[in-house]
Amino acid sequence: MKAQTAPRNPLTNFVKNIEFNRFGLICIVIILIGCFGGIAIGQGAIENTYALTAVILPTMGTLSLLLAVAPMKQILIGTAICMFIDIALIVYYVIAG
Repeated sequence: MKAQTAPRNPLTNFVKNIEFNRFGLICIVIILIGCFGGIAIGQGAIENTYALTAVILPTMGTLSLLLAVAPMKQILIGTAICMFIDIALIVYYVIAG
């Protein structure tokens, strides 16, 4: 009789080890947020106060979560929100020319 093992889904494995991989994920989050936020501001968000605020507030919120050693789930949710806003503004300013 063989012992049955659960199938290894990469996403499930990632979620299980998310706290274990905290320091590696923090490095990735800082690089992603910094680069995409800088690109969004450089594309034209610096000229509009509302767009600049839309980039800076979630970025600073996520960086504050990193500094406060919040749970990784909260940090990744904040990162997803930041990335969505940054990518939306980058696409807008690239299309608007």
